[in-house]
Amino acid sequence: MDLTVRERILEAAYECVARYGLGKTTVEDVTRAARVSRATVYRYFPGGRDQLVSEVIAWETGRFFGRLAEAVAGAGDFAGLLEEALVFAHRAIEEHEVLQKILETEPERLLPQLTVQSERILVFIRGFLLPYLERERLRPGVDPGEAADYVSRMLLSFTASPGRWDLTDRAQVAELVRTELVAGILEPAETV
Repeated sequence: MDLTVRERILEAAYECVARYGLGKTTVEDVTRAARVSRATVYRYFPGGRDQLVSEVIAWETGRFFGRLAEAVAGAGDFAGLLEEALVFAHRAIEEHEVLQKILETEPERLLPQLTVQSERILVFIRGFLLPYLERERLRPGVDPGEAADYVSRMLLSFTASPGRWDLTDRAQVAELVRTELVAGILEPAETV
């Protein structure tokens, strides 16, 4: 696969962040790693280092959600989709070496960037969930768009801070989804 110049720069910037950290990565590091000139980096990222760091975080976030979408593609129903998403997201975040390194060494640099990206992340999650919700039997008065917004925010919240829930335990994840994510949204299953 041929990468565009912009993608090459983003990939090089990601490698530099992994190697040097957010605070120590420079435009010069990225130009060397991408094998492009400084002018080329500024052509694609006129805001310089700050824009480059911000866009690398957005780029990696997009790649994460691409992997997440693949991981939940086979879910049978909406609750199953949420369970798979929570298990995958938790595991992926725990195993993401670069993210864990930055959270350990430079959380003060990463957390504001993630806060800036959170609305973009929520828009993506809402858009992903809405078609699934539109196929479900919702409780009377539940708007699919509002439900997608609610569930998006809850997923992001539990992924970042699971509280009392063990997201490695599928039984707990199923209970979390049933009792806190879909209870007020989906029609209860009919019992015979």
